Amino acid sequence: MVKQFKRRIFLVLEAKEHKQTLSRVCEYFLIFLILSNTVAVCIESIEQIFETYEVWFIIFNRFSVGVFTLEYILRVWSCTTLEKYRHPIWGRLRYMLTPLAIIDLIAFLPFYLPFTNADLRSIKLFGLTRFLQLLKLGRYSRGIKILGQVIRLRQEELILTLNIVIFLLISSATLIYFVEHEAQPDQFPNIPAAMWWGIITLTTVGYGDVYPITPLGKILGGILALLGIGLFALPAGLIASGFTEVITSNKKFPQTPDPRVCPHCGKPLDQLPNNQTHVRN
Repeated sequence: MVKQFKRRIFLVLEAKEHKQTLSRVCEYFLIFLILSNTVAVCIESIEQIFETYEVWFIIFNRFSVGVFTLEYILRVWSCTTLEKYRHPIWGRLRYMLTPLAIIDLIAFLPFYLPFTNADLRSIKLFGLTRFLQLLKLGRYSRGIKILGQVIRLRQEELILTLNIVIFLLISSATLIYFVEHEAQPDQFPNIPAAMWWGIITLTTVGYGDVYPITPLGKILGGILALLGIGLFALPAGLIASGFTEVITSNKKFPQTPDPRVCPHCGKPLDQLPNNQTHVRN
């Protein structure tokens, strides 16, 4: 009886290909709760509204933390349904160290810190961790999963582009420091400070708070701005082509990223013989 209940909980929370009405309701409710918490954090920053409805904000926050805590406990408890997490102790520890499980833990753990003896002089910073609940959407959002596939597909090209950007940034900051330091010692006091100008110029943002005034510095700034236009367009093109390739591949060869588990025996479907059947007890 306990094993069947554990499998049922696992299927509701994890195995989306066996999705039934309860599973869909659970998923949509958690998505709604995550988005609502994000909106609540934004509204709480408006002091007039927060002071008026402070009690309701606190109640909603505690309710959300309770739901996320229960969800995490149920996921850890039912994860032994999967073969790779079958061991009641080490299997659960392995599951708790997975990226999604760590994100689930971060979503509610900061709430319990004020009840410890920790130094919470910066307690407001813990409120910012509620925004990390948005990362939980990666479990439910197909778009975020596709983005992860694209980054893995183009990781070598993106890393190469990042190396070029870092090299160009350090080189430009070093050059502009030697060119502008004597003319503007307060604006370009050292190379690390000059990197701010390099970043703003490479990205073609141009805040105008720091800029070269010498002829050689202006020439260097113009060259760097032109290089930045092409350089930052390169990763955008790589990601766009990666999206096209991944989406096309998913249409031709549909893949199920979630574990496929038999709702009756609890074993992965890929490991079962083709001729094996299961009868509901």
